[in-house]
Amino acid sequence: MSRPKDTEAGAAATRIARHLTAELTLPVAPEITAFVRRLVGAARPLAVLFYGSALRGGASGADALDGVLDFYVVLDRQSDWPRGVWSRLANAVLPPNVEYHAFVVDGREVRAKVALLTQAQLRARTRWASRDTTLWARFCQPVRLVWVRDAGAADAVLGCIARAIGTATRWAAVLGPSQGTPDDFWTALFAETYATELRVEGRNRPAILLDGQQRRYGVMLRDGWLAGGVGVTQRGETWAPTVSIEARRAGLERWRTCRALGRPLNIARLVKAAFTFRGGAAYLLWKIARHTGVRVSPSRFEGRHPLLGAPTLLWRLWRRGAFRRA
Repeated sequence: MSRPKDTEAGAAATRIARHLTAELTLPVAPEITAFVRRLVGAARPLAVLFYGSALRGGASGADALDGVLDFYVVLDRQSDWPRGVWSRLANAVLPPNVEYHAFVVDGREVRAKVALLTQAQLRARTRWASRDTTLWARFCQPVRLVWVRDAGAADAVLGCIARAIGTATRWAAVLGPSQGTPDDFWTALFAETYATELRVEGRNRPAILLDGQQRRYGVMLRDGWLAGGVGVTQRGETWAPTVSIEARRAGLERWRTCRALGRPLNIARLVKAAFTFRGGAAYLLWKIARHTGVRVSPSRFEGRHPLLGAPTLLWRLWRRGAFRRA
C-alpha cells in the first residue's frame, strides 16, 4: 500500500508529464516545420527539439525567422547523422557538436544552429548526478518537439525533459533562498548556471528567461519539488522548500564541483568547435554581414577548413571594411 508522500510524488510527476506533453506539441510556424523536414532529409534521428530565443520571442510568427533558430537533434547512434568519422568521435567524447544550416523555405532564407547528441548523452546530462549543467539548464526551459521518429522516441524525449525539470528544481531548492517567490528561486538558479558556464550575459538575463512564463515556471517548481520528495510550505506568494541544513551543505559542495568543471568544459567545447563546427565560416560571415553590411562568401576551401582558411577570409573582410565599420 502506497504512503501518502509516495502518492503525492506520483501525482506531481504525472502533472509534469501532462504539462510537458502539451508544451512539447504546441504548433510552430509552418516555415520552421518545413525547415526541419529538409534538415532531417534522409537521416533518421530520434527527435528534433526547437528551443532558445527564437522560441521565446514567438515561434508561431514570422519574426522568429529573422534571426538564427536553435535546434537539438537527438540521435540513437552517432552514425545516424551524416558527417565525418572525426566529427562523430568528437561528439561521442564531448557533446554536443554544432552545425550551421541555411535553406530557402517558401522564398525566404531560414538559418539555424543545430546541436547533435545521442539519447544516452541527453539522458546522462539531464540527471542530478551530472556535473555538466548545460543540458538540464536548457531543457528545463520551454521547448518544442518539431520532429519525432515514433511514439517510443517521443516517450524517451519526454522522460529526459521531465528529468531536466526534476534536476533544475532540486538545484533551485539548494541554490535559491530559504524562502521566496518562484521567480526568486528560478532567477537564483539561472544566475548560477550562467556563472558556471563561459557565457557573457547581462545581469537581467535570468529575468528575461522568465518573462511571460512565470505561471509555467511556478507550476514546474512546485511539482518538481513534490515529485522529487522535497516538501514545500506556501504562504501566499512566499514558498519555502523543506531542505535540511545537511542536504543544503552537501548540495553546495556538489555545486562547487560543477562550477569548477563548468568553464573548462565550455572552453574545451569552443576549441572542439573550431574543428567540428560544420558551416561555421558561413555562420560567422552572416553575423558580420548583419552587423556591418559587408557581405563576403567563403570559398570552398574556407568553408571546409575554417582554421586554415581564416587568414585569407579575415584579409578579405578587412579589405571590404568590415572591421572598420563594426
